Amino acid sequence: MKRTLLASVALGVAGVGPAAAADRTEVLETYVNIAEAAYGDSLVTAQRLGAAVDALLANPSAEALQAARTAWLQARVPYMQTEVFRFGNPIVDDWEGKVNAWPLDEGLIDYVDAAYGGPTDENEYATVNVIAHPSFTLSGEEVDASRITPELLANTLHEADDIEANVATGYHAIEFLLWGQDLNGTGPGAGNRPWTDYAAGDACTHGNCDRRGEYLKAATDLLIADLGDMAGAWAEGGAARASVLSDETTGVATILTGMGSLSYGELAGERMRLGLMLNDPEEEQDCFSDNTYNSHFYDGLGMWNIYHGQYVRVDGTLISGASVSDLVAEADGEVDVGLRADLDATVMALLRIKTTAEAGMSYDQMLDRNNAAGGALLMGAVDALVTQTKSIERAVSALELDTIQFEGSESLDNPDAVFQ
Repeated sequence: MKRTLLASVALGVAGVGPAAAADRTEVLETYVNIAEAAYGDSLVTAQRLGAAVDALLANPSAEALQAARTAWLQARVPYMQTEVFRFGNPIVDDWEGKVNAWPLDEGLIDYVDAAYGGPTDENEYATVNVIAHPSFTLSGEEVDASRITPELLANTLHEADDIEANVATGYHAIEFLLWGQDLNGTGPGAGNRPWTDYAAGDACTHGNCDRRGEYLKAATDLLIADLGDMAGAWAEGGAARASVLSDETTGVATILTGMGSLSYGELAGERMRLGLMLNDPEEEQDCFSDNTYNSHFYDGLGMWNIYHGQYVRVDGTLISGASVSDLVAEADGEVDVGLRADLDATVMALLRIKTTAEAGMSYDQMLDRNNAAGGALLMGAVDALVTQTKSIERAVSALELDTIQFEGSESLDNPDAVFQ
């Protein structure tokens, strides 16, 4: 039987043993089945978030705001396990910016602290504050924002003027509207938006509570619709599913491209090493909620899932089948053993960050240049991810898929350039 480190840590399930003879078609079937299940779970949890948002807007209270925040946190769990499908699958990569783009210039959306500043050379729309302005000028044209709708967010505001920081949709726009800015720097504490930002009449704080509710509702409805599209793309007859299954060699290459690029350039580099180099909490992915430790952990678990051919749904159902591990074990057993060990080590390193954060040291605090222990935790995970990537490269060679290239990151490949 394969070692299943996460059986006691996160999954609570037994491992699956390697097949007697690996079959690439069966491996691809497992992969697309996990994708269908994980995006389906992402849709279900987003729908629950939608219900919590509706309850908040119908009857604003501290309890209703907390319930919406909890629903957002729960929605991140299955979604982050889907990120391993992004790289190598153009259908996913082209879509991903709608739902998980970050960092964002939150002043585009709503009020911000005075220290936030104003428009910049990089983004003249950084403080438009759509919620406070029913009309404004964008790219030289007057925009009618008297009604804040999903169409306004998706078609006019999101990445307005081709500026990536103009994030108007997705998880992080919703996160900002639920938590507000985190003004604690590398100190403890997340955003602390008051529930009265959604109150009616004289109880409303910061003005425009009705429009703020419109924006939150529109962004949540749009997230649900976008996740519905992606869940459909992986279901029977869906374009993403068909693309992966159309060619065995290309399909397996897609799986390993997703693992390697997420492991190295994206997670180890852009999401972890860069923020630590800059000691900048603005580089924290879930920066408003201080949930970054969970997002990183579930990214790592997503890679573990795909290699082992296992995924546990939010209802506890296990999806499992022939795995990439089976293929690699047949080609080179030593490489498979090494990669499984490295995936375990990465998840454990990310779990140490998670448990430390849950015990009271926030991810922001770990980024403080004077926090040696926190920095060591983050670098431990970065190093584990880099080591894991080298093992993924060996798996690529064992399967004779040497044309694969993984995403890189200046923070890992050319650190001096980060400060230029």
